[in-house]
Amino acid sequence: MSSSLESAPSHIKLAIDLIMLLEQHDLPETEVLAALELVKADYQNKLKNTSTK
Repeated sequence: MSSSLESAPSHIKLAIDLIMLLEQHDLPETEVLAALELVKADYQNKLKNTSTK
């Protein structure tokens, strides 16, 4: 990992890891985007539920 990446914010590191993982599976872009929409919705619901507790 380059030094600039090592000092990057954790969400940037996570995004890079996710991109690399998805690219390794060689999936159609439309499937990846559809899956990411589901993941985003799930995490938005989790965030909403934790903020209302």
